[in-house]
Amino acid sequence: MKDRAAPDDSPEATAPRRLSTREAAERLGVKPETLYAYVSRGQLSSRRAPGGRGSTFDAAEIDALAGRAGRRPPSPAAGDLVFRTGITLIEGDRYYFRGVDATELARQYAYEEVAEWLWTGELRPGIRFTAPVETLAAARRAVDALPAHSGSTDRLRVAVVAAATADPLRFDLSREAVLAAARSLVPTLVGALPVAAGDGAEDAPDTSGARLARQLWPKLTARPADEPSVAALDAALALLIDHDLAASTLAARIAASAHAHPYAVVSAGLGVLEGPLHGAASGLAHRMLAEVLERGSATPVVADHLRTGRPVPGLGNRLYTSEDPRARALFALLDRMPQAAGALAAARDVVTTTARHAPLHANVDLALAVLSVSCGMSAEAGETLFAVSRTAGWIAHALEEYGERPLRIRPSGQYGGPRPPQPLPTATG
Repeated sequence: MKDRAAPDDSPEATAPRRLSTREAAERLGVKPETLYAYVSRGQLSSRRAPGGRGSTFDAAEIDALAGRAGRRPPSPAAGDLVFRTGITLIEGDRYYFRGVDATELARQYAYEEVAEWLWTGELRPGIRFTAPVETLAAARRAVDALPAHSGSTDRLRVAVVAAATADPLRFDLSREAVLAAARSLVPTLVGALPVAAGDGAEDAPDTSGARLARQLWPKLTARPADEPSVAALDAALALLIDHDLAASTLAARIAASAHAHPYAVVSAGLGVLEGPLHGAASGLAHRMLAEVLERGSATPVVADHLRTGRPVPGLGNRLYTSEDPRARALFALLDRMPQAAGALAAARDVVTTTARHAPLHANVDLALAVLSVSCGMSAEAGETLFAVSRTAGWIAHALEEYGERPLRIRPSGQYGGPRPPQPLPTATG
């Protein structure tokens, strides 16, 4: 029997609806600790729940706080690592940039156009980024002074510092100033990298003024550029711009929370990106794929990884239950490149072979490895591509964070050392 509706004059009909702590927190999209912080600041009222266990909240008051015209709910309390963001949503094995399918954006638009969409919410077809002459010269001088064995991320970090010193207005955190810095920094990073041809650097084509993917191509491989390959590179750049609060993006947001200038924000992101579990992961997949091609089968290569307890590179992503949508989009473009056929077959062999032991799907690192192997790029090319691309994402998050309460990202440590007071240590030796 269905419950009858309460009469209009019953207490159930006239009393304000109360929400539990969990319900109120979910409606606001915050943690319970943050909910009580709102109460302590006088932004919400609460009432002890019947029986004295927990609190209840007025549903209308919660809804008013969540939907107040022209105002978002208050920022999470210090130590709360859940951030509002309007940049990237990952949901249902897909991801979206400002509500638009990111893979569709990457198929239809160049990297610069997707970056502008991420920064401003406006699409500017045909936009190109240009490096200022003096800034680029400073970055190149700094990069050229590095030892020959320096990696691409080393060069990018140095180039960012040089670009910062060449910009006396870098501490201007107004939106337009940050956007101007971003539009010049990304091509400066690319322009500061040496060409892949080595001794034939003077013969490299002049790509200044071209779209960024075309500028980056000769820095990654000595092979001549062809349109399908550059299109795949451009799509890879667009696909990797952002992926919510990845480790490097969190570092970038922390720097922005301290009102570090955009160059310092990018430096913070680059420092984290170099880890083998983040930006450098595609290099491991590249080496594995090259070995599969050399040995003619994925079976012995996968077996070696399993035997030594190493994970098989390029497989699995905790945010997706099926194939990484970035990998799926990039594989579709690689299918159009005849020179990628061998590396694609090797990648599929890896996925099929590993599936006998674990239900893992291809991630974007495996797709980047197919691109780098098939185009004659080095193992670190994927990391370079990742770093250049993600620079735009870090700037997007910095723009958001500059509008928040400064220094709000302050987790609390849980001390586990000796309890004080302890005696002064004695000198040894």
